[in-house]
Amino acid sequence: MFTGIVEEIGVVAELNPHDETGGTSLTIQLPAGSQLLSDAHLGDSIAVNGCCLTVTTFDAATASGAPPQFTVGIAPETLRLTNLGELVGGSRVNLERAVRADTRMGGHFVQGHVDTVATITRREPDGNAVTMRFAPRSRDVLRYVVYKGFIALDGASLTVTKVDDDEGWWEVMLISYTQERIVTAAKKAGDTVNVEVDMTAKYVEKSLSAYLLSLEETGAGGFPLLQKMVERMVAQSFS
Repeated sequence: MFTGIVEEIGVVAELNPHDETGGTSLTIQLPAGSQLLSDAHLGDSIAVNGCCLTVTTFDAATASGAPPQFTVGIAPETLRLTNLGELVGGSRVNLERAVRADTRMGGHFVQGHVDTVATITRREPDGNAVTMRFAPRSRDVLRYVVYKGFIALDGASLTVTKVDDDEGWWEVMLISYTQERIVTAAKKAGDTVNVEVDMTAKYVEKSLSAYLLSLEETGAGGFPLLQKMVERMVAQSFS
């Protein structure tokens, strides 16, 4: 579990598609003096651009003065669902360690399980802030994206400022502070980001679906109840 508050920006040292295990591994260097690995253990979880990955090796401090670094394994399913396979040496990535019990929840509950990849279709300055528009590869995720709701982009917890279900996009605004601390701010139109929608919306959807189904099965009429709820919400929005 993560908070979506990026702790560090790392630099890809190597993306090895054929490591000694026969799989794919990713080695990331940290800035000199970084404390990200100060309490690290093998098997720990670190979110890399929003993807929860397992630390397989790490070097928190080297006698030679080389930058600290760590390596994580990337499963085939992760490569299919994310843009991690596009990383090259020198790519910058957002990093966050798994949350501790005493950590402040500065962002929102982020699992590190990417739902889809989105493409940046628009980038526009607004004073000292920047508005960015994203079109998801899978439009199914749009039902979980709501105005002023949470969304994790490359692992960073951000607030949706606008959404258009018909055209298939949403927007977020990055304040100057955030622009300096996440890699997404430097991306341009055509670049991609990893997307994780708010998992609370998924639980609500599943619970409500099960409830309505149970009403149908008992003859209580789930659809009429849902129709009344929708009509009431529409009426309130126009009142």
